[in-house]
Amino acid sequence: MRELPDLHEDRIGQALGAWGIRPVALTHLPLGFADHHWRVTDTSGRRWFATVADLSRKGYLGPTPVRARERLAAAMDTAARLHDDAGLGFVVAPLRTPEGRTVRAVGRDLVLSLFPYVEGASGEFGRPLTPYLRGLLLDALARLHRAAPVRGVPAAPDRIGNRAHLDAVLEDPSLVGTPGPYSGRAARLLAENTKRVRTRLEEYDRRAARLADAPAVVTHGEPHPGNVVWRGPRPLLVDWDTVGTAPPERDLWLVASDAADLERYSEASGHAVDPDRMDLYRLRWDLQDVAEFADAFSRPHTADRDTAQAWQAMEEVVARL
Repeated sequence: MRELPDLHEDRIGQALGAWGIRPVALTHLPLGFADHHWRVTDTSGRRWFATVADLSRKGYLGPTPVRARERLAAAMDTAARLHDDAGLGFVVAPLRTPEGRTVRAVGRDLVLSLFPYVEGASGEFGRPLTPYLRGLLLDALARLHRAAPVRGVPAAPDRIGNRAHLDAVLEDPSLVGTPGPYSGRAARLLAENTKRVRTRLEEYDRRAARLADAPAVVTHGEPHPGNVVWRGPRPLLVDWDTVGTAPPERDLWLVASDAADLERYSEASGHAVDPDRMDLYRLRWDLQDVAEFADAFSRPHTADRDTAQAWQAMEEVVARL
């Protein structure tokens, strides 16, 4: 996120005390989409990476901020166990407080997680990887998918988060209201494409029913290039809030590009890949984006770099559907 949240940085500094850290510098980092990030430096010059999540905007984790916090805490705990207990060193996991917590409140519906500061080359969402790098990332995913589930791994939901709201605004786009500069545009876009979006939702519902019989493994959920930090030839996976048990194709569609990729993954993991499930998760990604954008533009917002990026993405996703 490029814009600062409505949160005084003193709250972050105070919360970092739970990890025994007394920061002397907090530097906001305009990275990624949805969460806010800071580089933390303490009196000795040591650095950490802090992330603040707005639970009110994480409908894909739960229908209420309370449920979203429970799901986020379970995800962060899972990442910590994958790193510490399962020995998966490519998992950039949150650090625990002495009480064993991985998330801490810093404001209404805002929670903080703390991570080690990783030096490396960060990827970028939408920028394709070379076949060599794809292979290395697929090898890491194969290790993840072979791992025995650690305690407390949440199940990845088949449902589309914010689905009820999306269904309502497709029935009546005026329900988006006028809480911000992009609300009217979002309402018109949905009104013009109601049939298209509904048809794809119905398609997803039909096909998703078959996921119940698919094998389930521990999946990252969003292993796209933007969630990978490269330390030389070694991929490190970040952003584990969507971790959950699901068919391996939940991860693979974001990485594999050709038959050679799938063959390499199958040999490394022992899992046969189902291309139909890959297509299903690709469709789910787009529908989840539409639901999240419809929710975001139904809330009070301003015209800034983040909302401009969200609007552009919404137009692209609806066109792709």
